[in-house]
Parts: sequence; structure tokens; C-alpha cells
Amino acid sequence: MLLVYTKKKSPRLNYVFKHICTRVLGIKVGFTAKIEEFIAHDSLKMSYAKQQLGNEFFVKSHDILFEQGLGDVDINVHSWDTTKCFFYIGEKCSIPFDIFSASFYLLSRYEEYLPHVKDEYGRFSAKESLAFNEGFLHQPVVDIWAYKFKDALQKQFPEFVFPERTYNIIPVIDVPSPYNYKLKGLMRNFGGITADLFRLKLKSLYLRFIVLLGFKHDPYDTFKYIINRQRHSKYKFLFFFLIGDYSTYDKGINPNKKKFVSLIKHVGDYCRVGLKVSFLAIENSSTLKKEKIKMEEILNTNLKATRQSFSKLNLPDAYRNLIALEVQEDYTMGYVNQIGFRAGSCSPFLFYDLDYEVQTPLMVFPYQVMDYALLKHKSLLDKKKVLNEMIDEVKQVNGSFIPVFHNYTFGDDMRWKGFKELFNLILNSVDEN
Repeated sequence: MLLVYTKKKSPRLNYVFKHICTRVLGIKVGFTAKIEEFIAHDSLKMSYAKQQLGNEFFVKSHDILFEQGLGDVDINVHSWDTTKCFFYIGEKCSIPFDIFSASFYLLSRYEEYLPHVKDEYGRFSAKESLAFNEGFLHQPVVDIWAYKFKDALQKQFPEFVFPERTYNIIPVIDVPSPYNYKLKGLMRNFGGITADLFRLKLKSLYLRFIVLLGFKHDPYDTFKYIINRQRHSKYKFLFFFLIGDYSTYDKGINPNKKKFVSLIKHVGDYCRVGLKVSFLAIENSSTLKKEKIKMEEILNTNLKATRQSFSKLNLPDAYRNLIALEVQEDYTMGYVNQIGFRAGSCSPFLFYDLDYEVQTPLMVFPYQVMDYALLKHKSLLDKKKVLNEMIDEVKQVNGSFIPVFHNYTFGDDMRWKGFKELFNLILNSVDEN
């Protein structure tokens, strides 16, 4: 166990030390304000305070972990070997930065509580983030800092054996609509036919008819392929199905249709299944509750995981609504159009509510790349290069690589040409470990 001497405890201090020490490095952590207890401890130990006691492992504390609420935080980002960090505390300390305060700032999403310009969907955009503007969005800096902390501790305690964690993947399949033409109903198909005629989209019109007449597979129906890939992977894929009402933003299938329910159950026989929260349910707790109950009826088990439509995440309300319904995991933390680490980490972390100053039971699983973000890169070679760079970043800290693909990504649309190969690249990255 790592014993931390600190004159003052706080919920923030407890939260971030447990994340870095226990979840990332795999060691238990305890705290003491008694010097005698600290001296007597014969294993890993450090002090986290304003002044060093003697010649012990020492990190000078920043004020942010002992504050409450939001304030003006002065941040100056500096280079640190091959990465960047902030809250510089000087070379006389055992490490030159207060990585605990810096990690808390990123993991708590402190900056998302501050005034910022939202995009057209009401989302916090990558361009508003510190990581994007300071050039470290492409790195899981929280995990990198944790490993630097581990290396420094190892030098002071060479006989201590740290546990090793292993690189893993959690492939996410987002399903806003399982079919492009099937199960849409008479009125929606009539509307689609009219729109195709008006826009002279004759190819789409022809495809619609041959799919509805049963002569061709629906282009969004790629579930057989995905389940086949699941059978060859030891890591469970996680599907998120949209079952919310039809709206301007969500155009899924009526969840009362037996064939749709059968599909969800069939997928659930091989993969994990969660709820894709509809756009209207994100800010409406009663609608969210209805969708959760409906999904639980289909799955015949308690709903464990969610993902919000359009990756819209307004903190802290979106997460509070999930916590109130006892949802355990969320997979919305990431950027739709930007590859990178929104919370600076490739390790799942508990959501910390800055308004209530409390660690919550909701585990946040941050994703690093969505298929749409890869479309920025024109050639398949460029896409592979970017994807491999992200995988390597996660592998260096033995983290969790979480990509988000859609069911239609594996179809025949030329826009998604080569994406099956990219998906297989991710699956094979585990074997190369």
C-alpha cells in the first residue's frame, strides 16, 4: 500500500489518488496526517503537502484538490519529456508537476463546467478544450503521468513490485437504425420514395424497392458480419440500440416491432447490449426512464450501459440522470469529429460531480475514435496510420482502446470503403501485444 502523508483530506484528493494509484497502477492507497504513522510505514510512502517533511518522496500540492466549487484556475502548460503537463511545482520535488491536481482537472471535466461556446447540437467541442489548444489531445496524459509517477516511485523503492495491467479493447457498435429501408412502415417509406424522386436519386429509389421486395440485403443490416467477428474475438463487443421515439434527430425503428426486438435479443446472445439514449431523452429524465424500462423488458435484465445520441454530454445533468436510474456505465465521453482523449485518459474512471463535490458510482468509459473522425483522412493508408498511432499511445500505458463504429459502417456505401479493414486492425492489435 502507498501511504500518503497530507495535513488535510478532501473528496477530490481521495478521488484522484485512488484513480491514479488503484485504477491505473493497481496499488492500494491510504492517507494519514500523523507523522509517527508515516515514519513507521515500511513500504511505499510519499508526502503531498506544501512543505517537505525531510527527504521523503514529495509532491508539492496545488490548491485545487482542497477547494470547493469552481474558481479561476491559472494553467500554464509545459513540456515534460515526450508529453506535456501543467501545475509545475519545481525540480526539487520528486516529480516536477502536481500530476494529481492536473489529472483531477481533466478527469472531472472542470473546463466543461466553465463558460464555453457550444456547437450546433449543444455539445462541448474539442476546439474549446485545453488539450486541443495546447497540443496534447492525442495523448492519454493522465495515464502517461501516472506511469512517470510509478517510475519515480520505483527509483526510491526499488524492491517494490508493481502489478502489470494489459492492453485491451472494447469495440462499440452504435446502432441509430438497424435498417435503412426495412421496418420503416408505409408512411416513412412513402416519404422516402417521394424524396428520392424529388431529388432524382434514382439509384437510392431502385435500391429501396429491391430491398423491400426481398431481392437484396438492407445496406444497414451488417449484424451477421459483426457477430462473426465477435466469434473470433475474446473481447466482448458492446452494441447500443436506439429505441426512442421518432424525432428530428432520431429516426430509428419502432421498438414494438417484433423483428426489431428479435434482432436485439439475437445480438445479445453474442455481445453486450446497452441503450443508445435518444436526443430528446438526454435532457428529459422521464423519457430516459421510459427508454430504460423498455430496453430492460427486451433484454430481460437490468440495463448496465448507455451512450447518448450524437455524443451530446451536458455535465453534470446528463450523468446525474443516469445515476438516478442506477445506470453503471456510460460510453459518451469523446468527440465525434476529433480523434483523441477528451478526459486525457484511456482508463475508465468514476464521474466526479463538481457541484456536489462527490464521487459518483457511474463509471465513464472514454472512447478515443469514432468512425466519422476517420473520414477526415482521405486515403485508407492515412486512416490506418492515424489509427495505429492512437493504438500505440494506448498500448504504451496498457490502457483500454475504445473505438465507436456504426452498423452501417460495415455496409457497401463507398463512403465507408476500407472500414472493415480498419475494424479488423483494431481487433488484431490485441494479438500483436
